[in-house]
Parts: sequence; structure tokens; C-alpha cells
Amino acid sequence: MSESVTLTNMCMVCDGNKVLVQDRLDPAWPGITFPGGHVEEGESFTDAVIREVWEETGLRISSPRLVGVKDWYTDHTRYVVLFYRADRFSGVLHSSEEGEVR
Repeated sequence: MSESVTLTNMCMVCDGNKVLVQDRLDPAWPGITFPGGHVEEGESFTDAVIREVWEETGLRISSPRLVGVKDWYTDHTRYVVLFYRADRFSGVLHSSEEGEVR
């Protein structure tokens, strides 16, 4: 038996006791969350979270650590979220069309 699976990620970017969050603008899923997104076909999980954080925040994380997994099933698809934590990064923080980061 097989099923359709959507792979996604989120990353908690930490700087000492400060944690980066994103205020999402998407009306289908608004609110405060961590930056992240979909894993593209053929992309490694680690490469995907590094790319998503860079696209949404302008920060290039390094050595993200997998700290959790969440999954649920709806509309004939299993959704899997890989949760990462990173405390090493470079770049200039900026918001994106996904939402404001702070």
C-alpha cells in the first residue's frame, strides 16, 4: 500500500535567548510560526530547511539539528513536518512575501 505524502520543515533559529519568528500573511494559515516550507522533489531534508530559512529571512543557517517530527493525515494525504533548530547563521535579516520576521 502507498499513500501521498507532503514533506515540510520549520526551523527555530536561536540567537542566545532570542528566537526568530515569522508573522505569516497567508489567510489560509496566518499567525506566528517559525520559518520553513516544502521539501522539493529530490532535495535533502537539510538542504530544504537551509533554503527555506534563507528565502524567508535572508539568513543562511548552518548545521541545523532535527529536534522533532509531526505528522497528520487529511484529504488523502499524509503531511510530515520536520522541526529543526539552528543557532549558527549569517546574513542580514529581512522579511519576505511569506510574512514579517522578528
